[in-house]
Amino acid sequence: MRVGVLTGGGDCPGLNAVIRAIVRKGVQEYGYEFIGFRDGWRGPLEGDTVPLDIPAVRGILPRGGTILGSSRTNPLKIEGGIRRVQENLAAFEVDALIVIGGEDTLGVAATLSDEHGVPCVGVPKTIDNDLSATDYTFGFDTAVNIATEAIDRLHTTAESHMRVLVVEVMGRHAGWIALHSGLAGGANVILIPEQRFDIDQVCGWVESRFKIRYAPIVVVAEGAMPKDGDMVLKDGTLDSFGHVRLSGVGEWLAKEIEKRTGKEARTTVLGHVQRGGTPSAFDRWLATRFGLHAIDAVRDGDFGKMVALRGTDIVRVPISEATERIKTVDPRLYTEAGVFFG
Repeated sequence: MRVGVLTGGGDCPGLNAVIRAIVRKGVQEYGYEFIGFRDGWRGPLEGDTVPLDIPAVRGILPRGGTILGSSRTNPLKIEGGIRRVQENLAAFEVDALIVIGGEDTLGVAATLSDEHGVPCVGVPKTIDNDLSATDYTFGFDTAVNIATEAIDRLHTTAESHMRVLVVEVMGRHAGWIALHSGLAGGANVILIPEQRFDIDQVCGWVESRFKIRYAPIVVVAEGAMPKDGDMVLKDGTLDSFGHVRLSGVGEWLAKEIEKRTGKEARTTVLGHVQRGGTPSAFDRWLATRFGLHAIDAVRDGDFGKMVALRGTDIVRVPISEATERIKTVDPRLYTEAGVFFG
């Protein structure tokens, strides 16, 4: 059997660990051949491949990013895209395709599998942790650790100058990174997309900290929105999956806080730093287990499924189930954190 592998969407720590596990077990235990498709769905769309064997995956476990490259290419939006993917898979004699990605990348896999008979197995990847049907996605733990370390460092400079520091983290529709890193880093305000915020209340929390000679840290997800306003955008352009570029809410928030309270405010946008570098031990463990179970699903012919973490077990769920809705922060979890605000 020849198995294709691709990594699509935004990169994140742990992708290489999945690829390594898939190839190691597939070659050693099942005698499969592997072929890597470059740059997400662009690879099977254009027939751009790279050989995958055990020597190719040696030493990649601790490496961030992906040796296969990634992109936000969407074959469903390209005329004849599905046909071209099918033709190239046939030309390379690919019997099954393992798709490692988030909501958008796996959404394409679900369509190809359910509606066009392409044998796909999905692996959930996103630092946002917003894929339903799995307790955690790999990449999330590393992103939280990076954001938490940044918040820890910002506390000291905030206290030295007695100024407000606003930390903008990733999170388009789900505030998991903001909530986890904000709570772990001792932030005084956490703002997430699931809960529109009142800027007057935020300023009240900020001022209450200054009254006790404490410089506040505000953690805000890039998709957070004020009650009386819209999402702050970098520009209005859309990617191939219809997403606008975010970032800017942190800068806007700092200006509003400074204007309303008279306190000096500065912004730190963590951006792609959260995606880069060495994956955490947890992400290496989870990504490796996902890879091992993904190749087992291929062996079993259990296509149209995604591997998922439930408790400590790896299970299989329909890819369509995992992509039909976004997993957002439970309001009760946000309420728990509220005791530390202000």
